[in-house]
Amino acid sequence: MTARPSVLVPVRVLQGESIPEGVPQLLANANVVLLGYHVVPEQTAPGQARLQFEERARARLDELEAIFTEAGATVERRLVFTRDGQTTIDRLVYEHDCLAVLVPNATGPPEDVLVALRGTVGADRTARLVAGLFADTETDVTLYHVAGGDESDDDVTLLLDSVGDRLVELGMAASAITTEVGREQTALDAIVEAAESYDAVVMGETDPSLTTLLFGMPTEQVAERFLGPVLVVQRERPPEADGDDDAQDDLA
Repeated sequence: MTARPSVLVPVRVLQGESIPEGVPQLLANANVVLLGYHVVPEQTAPGQARLQFEERARARLDELEAIFTEAGATVERRLVFTRDGQTTIDRLVYEHDCLAVLVPNATGPPEDVLVALRGTVGADRTARLVAGLFADTETDVTLYHVAGGDESDDDVTLLLDSVGDRLVELGMAASAITTEVGREQTALDAIVEAAESYDAVVMGETDPSLTTLLFGMPTEQVAERFLGPVLVVQRERPPEADGDDDAQDDLA
């Protein structure tokens, strides 16, 4: 069996956020890093908020964990009371070596997945995520690249074929992989238009900071315009990445 990829699933655990329909099945072969977090006001110490809300937050995490384990995923849990939820998400990606972060939307059974490729950077991480989630399923994947004006057909073919070959090396059936090329559109518009026919989208982050990515950069725009979930493949950990000293967290 292909190695389970770690996927971070952040949930604002005290604000009523839930796991959309179809997401547990999408991540059935993942190691889900379930992050329940609560952003506390500046004047409130995270430890104080923990004393007040921890029991309720843990009960909610119990419910969410059960949803994923019933679908077949393995689950690691973190509960964080913090003043900076965005930085906490960024930090947990690196602490748990997550290949991707989920931007959740409801979906049906994951039969067809669009994998948007920007270039060779991060392509192997994308392949490891896709193979880990779908190699042992009946899901079909389409490798999609929006070609720039300076890219030749040979350049595009080389990119798509190299990722397809890597997926096969990682255990996917060649018959489950197709390729598609977009031209004469912005990448964002092309991906959104192509995604309408798919159950989920996999795409790489477009900015070094996960913070900005999840709260307004192109991947979030795709998630807003596409009805299904988006899996955001993360870059390698930058050398300067540090922990969030203000966040107080514990492993459940």
